Amino acid sequence: MSREAVESPPREPGVFSRQYLLATLGMCALIGIAAFEALAVTTVMPTVSRELNGESLYSLAFAAPLATSLVGMVVAGNWADRAGPRRVVITSTLLFGAGLLIVGLAPTMLVLLLGRLVQGLGSGAVIVGLYVLVSRVFPERLHASVFAGFAAAWVIPGLVGPVIAGTLTETVGWHWVFLGALLASVPAFCMVVPTLKGVVGPAGEPVAWSFSRILWSVAAAVAVVGLNLLSEVPPVVAGLVTIAAVVVLAVALRPLLPKGTLGARTGVPTLVLLRGLAGAAFLGGDVFIPYLLSAQYGFSPAASGITLTLGAVSWAFASWLVGRLGERVSQRTGIRLGLVLIVAGVLSAVATPLWHLTPAVIVVGWTITGFGMGFVYPRFSVLVLRYSHDDERGFNSSALTIADSAGAAVVLGVNGAVFGLLGGSSEPAAFVACFAVAAAVAVLGLAVSGRAVPRRTA
Repeated sequence: MSREAVESPPREPGVFSRQYLLATLGMCALIGIAAFEALAVTTVMPTVSRELNGESLYSLAFAAPLATSLVGMVVAGNWADRAGPRRVVITSTLLFGAGLLIVGLAPTMLVLLLGRLVQGLGSGAVIVGLYVLVSRVFPERLHASVFAGFAAAWVIPGLVGPVIAGTLTETVGWHWVFLGALLASVPAFCMVVPTLKGVVGPAGEPVAWSFSRILWSVAAAVAVVGLNLLSEVPPVVAGLVTIAAVVVLAVALRPLLPKGTLGARTGVPTLVLLRGLAGAAFLGGDVFIPYLLSAQYGFSPAASGITLTLGAVSWAFASWLVGRLGERVSQRTGIRLGLVLIVAGVLSAVATPLWHLTPAVIVVGWTITGFGMGFVYPRFSVLVLRYSHDDERGFNSSALTIADSAGAAVVLGVNGAVFGLLGGSSEPAAFVACFAVAAAVAVLGLAVSGRAVPRRTA
């Protein structure tokens, strides 16, 4: 037998090979910084809202960046389909950094909200840009590994982020939580720059600007902000604003999402819908957990972040597990299992203030919720890219994040109003109601999950 006959074929390069190393590290680092910021703001916002006398705007501080991220996602998706992801990633990263700077220097709650609006515009766009960049830079066989890496980028922030944020808040002040994230984003962006230089725009006639979709995204953002101001107006006005906002959102989101999304049509539309429902259930409960632990159980900012830490770590572990399992667990089964775990975890959050249970219940329950999220999120991204044509990837990637942000923002708006009406942080019933809304959304996701994957490909 010849020597050539026994030699194995050359190994195909992986995500950490020389040609992909900087791209992998840089993109995962940007996701990690965004993850740290998300965990940090959830940990420190109870303190921030008290110091800036903005407790009535607590939910809006989370919903504001989600609202403007809708606009950023739509513009980024259209821009990426038109000219490629390079300018999208550069511009959006700069906007995200500017938002962090404004928030970090904010002397009042209104200035902080302005910074959150700018930050959301950048963060929404950069996620879309990175998703499209993955499809341009990495071969399809590596997509699952890259998206698992994105999810696993929550590991380090999940392990130390809430504790660092809480400790900074208790020592040098919450401002440095955001300024520190800004400083860390500089080297991460520099690692992505060499990859961006080699990315060219799509071949053929450029896609036209869709100004109507951009205007609809602005309308949706305004509706989301309106929903999150309900606690500031009389009940009659709040009812009218709710009706108007829901109508505007229903009309505005239709052209921003794949046809059939709101009706849970099989395939990409249901995948996009499930991304929105899962994200809404998770964030709708997540932002109130540190508040509950602080107001009802006397936890410090650092201690209240423990639940977020465990949830983030279990999310990352589940995402890693998805990459390892591959197709040994069918996509249909994986999505259903993940949603069952999300429902179970959110119900534990309902039970804790309802029956005055030990905080250990919500800590364990939210760890289960995080695992469920990690088990479904990479699947949504992989399947949407798999079922999309080349000229649809920007739109559909944008739709994933639009659904994510819109769903979470709506639930935050509802929860903000309910929280205020039921007495705020001093009343356990207010927390019970907010977690119950999140649980109802998770159950709805489980109910339509069977339509995510066509049976012939399940």
